[in-house]
Amino acid sequence: MAPPLTTRACPRLRTTIAALFLASLSFAPTATAMPSSAAPVRDHHCTGPARVTVPGAAYQRASCLKELTTAGTLESGHTDPADWAGLTPKDLATPSGVPGIQIDGYFPDTSATNTNHGWNHDAQFVIRLPDRWNGGLVVAGTPGNREQYANDRAIADWVLSRGYAYAATDKGNTGLAFHRDGERPGDAIAEWNTRLTQLTRAARAVVAQRYHRPPARTLATGMSNAGYLVRWQLENHPELYDGGVDWEGTLWRADGPNLLTFLPPALRHHPAYAAGGPGAEAARRAMHAAGYPAGSEFLWPYHHKVYWDLTQRIYREEIDPGFDGPTEAGTPYCAPGSPACDADYDYASRPAEVHRAVARIALTGRIGKPLITVHGTLDVLLPIAQDSDVYARMVRQTGRGELHRYYRIEGGTHTDSLVDTFPDRLRPLVPCHRSAFTALEGWLAHSPLPPASRTVARPPTADAATLLTTCPLDR
Repeated sequence: MAPPLTTRACPRLRTTIAALFLASLSFAPTATAMPSSAAPVRDHHCTGPARVTVPGAAYQRASCLKELTTAGTLESGHTDPADWAGLTPKDLATPSGVPGIQIDGYFPDTSATNTNHGWNHDAQFVIRLPDRWNGGLVVAGTPGNREQYANDRAIADWVLSRGYAYAATDKGNTGLAFHRDGERPGDAIAEWNTRLTQLTRAARAVVAQRYHRPPARTLATGMSNAGYLVRWQLENHPELYDGGVDWEGTLWRADGPNLLTFLPPALRHHPAYAAGGPGAEAARRAMHAAGYPAGSEFLWPYHHKVYWDLTQRIYREEIDPGFDGPTEAGTPYCAPGSPACDADYDYASRPAEVHRAVARIALTGRIGKPLITVHGTLDVLLPIAQDSDVYARMVRQTGRGELHRYYRIEGGTHTDSLVDTFPDRLRPLVPCHRSAFTALEGWLAHSPLPPASRTVARPPTADAATLLTTCPLDR
């Protein structure tokens, strides 16, 4: 799934999660990655921003900015740091020197969980159009249940510095109570897919208006829930994209595995493991059997406190609200054996309509454009054996293996900010995502082809600065 969400209605949780979540060869932040036919435009800075119209938007507001990256948008108020708190290491460098146009707005929607700009309106988006354009467009959803600026440090800053136009959506619902959106189970998550498709079509039209030609290349990318969106888009709307980079995307399968199959065992067994005593070893083995990798034990206390319980309850409420009757989103940290306790949740035994709800949002592996997946081997929110390992097999089994590269990043975990807490045990995935992105660029240009799928070893002698700036995928 994704990093838990943040919401202005829950400042204490927002603060907790700010301490939390979720590249190639060395990357050159200012390099132009598009073919020579996509030369930078030479229009005067912010020429005619009022003439750029977002198709289908109910409201839009265009701003001419001296800086589109967070080096400037923090000061100008064109980002919200609460949206991206906790998603990147504290020492991640911020590129700068990207003037252009930013368009903020929203599409018609009936829900009102997103409070950015005081609009209290969902389906918010941001589109950024750099003056010096490389001919490409990058579109993204957001991780967890965050809002449209969530990718600004992890993804947007870097792709903008490379000359790409960039667009992101809040996915149509945000916050801890996202499951209230929609009429039937699964509706809120299904809307995420619809909203990214909607934004991609609109952003492509906006790019054509601004630069007087359509994008030469449209790429989808995102982490966690947004990685799921990349997979879904390339399976269902490959005509809109040239390729995508999936950063630890959430796996939904009607027959499992999915969030609701591997989170309940963690809720059941971790307390016994943490308590020590004669049952601790059996509990540890049960955690490993559920997919939580050996060697990840040092991450379990944090995830038990911040992620596992909350994630299980709110996503189970979205898919299976009848499990706990009229109670909304279960009982926090209930003990196994308690009535309607999510620690005892057994997805396999739930009624057929629950499985049909998951089937509505499920992935198939039938991608139609090149996809690169990166996933950390120490991810204990979406354990790699229960997620991307499975998705890679699904892609191969559908005969689409030639369209997929899969890099298992040794020492990577779901939340890059945890690298600051455990620098000697973890490596950040930001540079690995950047490596994957540049590998996709080469793949689409047929030079060079990306390395074969592999486990990328964590260099035993690399220092923190090196790990934060490089992630060779061919080693």
